[in-house]
Amino acid sequence: MANKLMIGISGVRGIVGEDLTPELCVRLGSAFGTYVEGGKVVVARDTRPSGDMVKHAVFSGLLSAGCQIIDVGVVGTPTAAMAIRDLQAAGGIVISASHNTIEWNALKFFRDDGVYLNGEQGRSLLDIYYGGQAKKVGWRDIRAVQIADGAVQRHLARVLKIVDVPAMRRRKFKVALDCCNGAGCELALLFLREIGATVEPLFCEPHGNFSRPPEPTAANVTALCELVKETACEVGFAQDADADRIAFVSEYGKYIGEEYSLCLAAKYLLSKTPGAVVTNLSTTRMLDDVAAAFGCKVTRVPVGEVNVSEKMLEIGAVAGGEGNGGVIDPRVHYGREGLTGMALLLQLMLETGKSVSELAAEIPTYQFVKTKITCSKRALVPVLEKLKQEKEGVIDARDGVKIDFPDGWAHVRASNTEPIVRIYSEARTLEQAQKLNDRYRKAVEEVIGEV
Repeated sequence: MANKLMIGISGVRGIVGEDLTPELCVRLGSAFGTYVEGGKVVVARDTRPSGDMVKHAVFSGLLSAGCQIIDVGVVGTPTAAMAIRDLQAAGGIVISASHNTIEWNALKFFRDDGVYLNGEQGRSLLDIYYGGQAKKVGWRDIRAVQIADGAVQRHLARVLKIVDVPAMRRRKFKVALDCCNGAGCELALLFLREIGATVEPLFCEPHGNFSRPPEPTAANVTALCELVKETACEVGFAQDADADRIAFVSEYGKYIGEEYSLCLAAKYLLSKTPGAVVTNLSTTRMLDDVAAAFGCKVTRVPVGEVNVSEKMLEIGAVAGGEGNGGVIDPRVHYGREGLTGMALLLQLMLETGKSVSELAAEIPTYQFVKTKITCSKRALVPVLEKLKQEKEGVIDARDGVKIDFPDGWAHVRASNTEPIVRIYSEARTLEQAQKLNDRYRKAVEEVIGEV
């Protein structure tokens, strides 16, 4: 049986009972407890059935290192990240495999400001883990676990501050909501009811038995598209399992796509406060066009939420995120946050009087093609070396290899969350984008075949 355990910038994730075992979770909890020097640690999980098993194993590791555990329960990753700051914890662990299917689970590690550990910090944690240097305290220093309520309410209050609640209540939006039976159900429903929206719920029971694959892609949210049409909703929102990503469906029941989530949020934010925008290398050029309309520029960083967050903090960006539906509004939190993406789109609709399809149509269109090939990071090394020798285009090798052309681009890189290589391409036409994708997919397959 192949080992699918993924250890990287997005934490540690694997298939429960195969790679992600209780023993592993105890050791990782102990290592993180040592890393934060036995301090206060916020722990949260999503709705997956394996969550309790993983949580209690993590608890054992943290307690053995002398940590004070603050259990905030079943909440979305952004909610837990904000709770770390609010409760003045030394760090946090969120138990969620996010967009991965139900057999997966994961441990995500956060520092005291509610931002993921960066590369250097992650390596320090793994040095403790691999080196067997975890601290062990005696029975007198093992503390009781504390249960903390209120994380969802504090998160809700932050998001309500960035929208005009009285005007929204007068406007009375009609919204379809698909939460994938995940950790964002309670918060999303509370927000929509607070702004006076009529809600058509779909998969909004937080029991964790996902009624669709968690990633909010076009193929996975067809039921939401049908619901929007059947109930004459103005917009549909689709979350992933831990509520850090959001995708939109238009009033016609058409999937608008994750790439538009960040672009429309940035359009609203820049219209109020022009400034810097930060995203990753794999995000659409539509964002550059949106920024340019306000005389602003986009700074790109390697894929990984922490890379975007840290660059935003460094340059004082007013908007940021990733093209997978991850929106970052620093007024709420320096991390991807699905509810913020939802709120900013509704505010944009409110102020402009335009529909989702009209707002999307104002952004210059590109065609995006995404493919993936099963491949270990080790096997990918010779692939990337070959691509770096490309004679055409502008090469960026900060994260895999990205090749920029005047009329499009392609990006080949190892996934941080799955044992695959991702190949993204974008161009003005679908034919151009597909041609680019095919070209680099074949290049990858050829080298993997040789290996």
